[in-house]
Amino acid sequence: MKKALTIAGSDSSGGAGIQADLKTFMAFGVYGMSAITAITAQNTVGVQGIFELPTDMITKQMNSIMSDIGTDAAKTGMLSSPEIVHAVAETVKTFNIPNIVVDPVMVAKSGDPLLSESARTVVKENLLPLATVITPNLLEAEAILGQAIKSVDDMKSAATELKKIGCKWVVVKGGHLTGGKEAIDVVYNGNDFHLLSSPFIQTKNTHGTGCTFSSAIAAGLAKGSDPLAAIRKAKDYIAKAIENSLSIGKGHGPTNHLIGIESQWDNFQ
Repeated sequence: MKKALTIAGSDSSGGAGIQADLKTFMAFGVYGMSAITAITAQNTVGVQGIFELPTDMITKQMNSIMSDIGTDAAKTGMLSSPEIVHAVAETVKTFNIPNIVVDPVMVAKSGDPLLSESARTVVKENLLPLATVITPNLLEAEAILGQAIKSVDDMKSAATELKKIGCKWVVVKGGHLTGGKEAIDVVYNGNDFHLLSSPFIQTKNTHGTGCTFSSAIAAGLAKGSDPLAAIRKAKDYIAKAIENSLSIGKGHGPTNHLIGIESQWDNFQ
């Protein structure tokens, strides 16, 4: 059994954060573990409260896991403050944690901020260079680089600049860039560009897509896939999860993390 660790915040609504990560790990047949960085009071319409855990408690969670169980991959999500980013980055280096996927979570689907302005520079300088794969969306890539992204060529330029930071693979997620025709992601490893596209699905139920996508990549890496193969599988998975998303709550509902394996439940009825 391969193992994967999520280092992220808790989403009380279950659609994003560690809850989405653990569901995704299970969907990929990977044993999931978590180090919680913050607790959010959150639902499909917004974030009502955030409580950051003390950094020593975050590092203790990571120390407990790595000193006993270990992991084959890890992903980071909501880190919120410079102090938390520093603590996570140092612990990753201490244990030489492999196959790091960094989802630079900055804003919730509702528009609520999840990463302070001061923490963005620390993410760029301390965490991104440790990553096997980084998965910024357009807004996150713009915030990290300070440049506008309005086209696929702009995405390629952004991926090139992000690669210079030190990560091994960059995925710039296109999302709504094409105006509702295709969802295009630009993948870059320093040598070659790969454009991954899927049909754009008209739905408001996209809560937690970033968390789910990055977790799927981490699960693939944990199982031994090379980065490009893991990214392709994650792209297929998130497209199906969005296509079969769940109309839960009054706002942005979650994706369907169990897509592809829910039929197995028939055996338990």
